[in-house]
Amino acid sequence: MNSHPVFLLDPLFRWLDWVIATYGLEIYMMTVWLSPLLIVWILSGGFWRRPPRRRSMKPPPLIQTATAPPPPLRPVTWREPEPRRTSTSYDDIRSLAA
Repeated sequence: MNSHPVFLLDPLFRWLDWVIATYGLEIYMMTVWLSPLLIVWILSGGFWRRPPRRRSMKPPPLIQTATAPPPPLRPVTWREPEPRRTSTSYDDIRSLAA
């Protein structure tokens, strides 16, 4: 028996020739339609993308602390604005002088 690689792989090449001769058109059409999906997959990261990490499950807290309610708000008081003086006197004008 000849152990040369060409003779060892001859049955494989004959089988590939038969598959291409029989299903060549279907294989070609499938590769044409799937190539955009392959390109998108490669551009989005392909094998280099990290798998999503599983979030670690934290046990529930054993001691639950109760929160105190906030203190009540002060009541809103409304003061009437003081009425403005309409008459101007000499003292008022002099107080503005520098």
